[in-house]
Amino acid sequence: MPRDNMASLIQRVARQARITFRSPAGPAFGENLHRLQQLLDKVRAEDLHLAPRGPSAAAAAPGGGPPWAGVVPPVSYMHICETENFSMGVFLLRSGACIPLHDHPGMNGMLKVLYGTLRIACMDTLPAGAAAAPPPPAAGSGPCLRALFRSRQHYTPASPPCLLSPHTDNLHQIDAVDGPAAFLDILAPPYDPQHGRDCHYYRLLEGPPAGAEPPALPREVWLMETPQAADFWCGGEPYPGPRVCL
Repeated sequence: MPRDNMASLIQRVARQARITFRSPAGPAFGENLHRLQQLLDKVRAEDLHLAPRGPSAAAAAPGGGPPWAGVVPPVSYMHICETENFSMGVFLLRSGACIPLHDHPGMNGMLKVLYGTLRIACMDTLPAGAAAAPPPPAAGSGPCLRALFRSRQHYTPASPPCLLSPHTDNLHQIDAVDGPAAFLDILAPPYDPQHGRDCHYYRLLEGPPAGAEPPALPREVWLMETPQAADFWCGGEPYPGPRVCL
């Protein structure tokens, strides 16, 4: 059976995203979201004219850090399209790169791995006053919040899309595992600080003792809001795939 026309596939994804997120509170949202998920699940790296990248050619960083440290961005973004209701693009992670734990205020999202392996940790914020105990002493002076650490899973191109909603899996950390990785990302609506949708970064305050097995999930945790990490930044690259028109 022949594959979908490559140019029309990403175009169909964008059109379905526009339909889906035009009315996220409407009665057909669940059905439209499922259709979008099915289309997104078909997308492969070659559909967007992407090929897996080998180890960075840059010299190794001092102190044994990853080879891209201080030379090129650990993460790059390829913009595909954006409307007031959603944005779509590709994130490229160098080997060993991490997109730190962050939130998506009031937003839905979908993430589809194109190549490589990602380890994605997902969390929900808990209502204020839900904490059974005060933050640990390590919290410091930053704002703290209680969260439910729901899952930590590996995703590959064979995996279905990873989903987030305003209330479920809204915070996540994304790590490239055993090499570079890339994923197609849809956020709805896009980040917009003027409308209360700024990105906030967090640090997990609890952790298992060194050498111990990680605690079972899901579990409640404390998070502390932090500035963007000094070793994390995102560069830009041109998108080489089929043009999307909306």
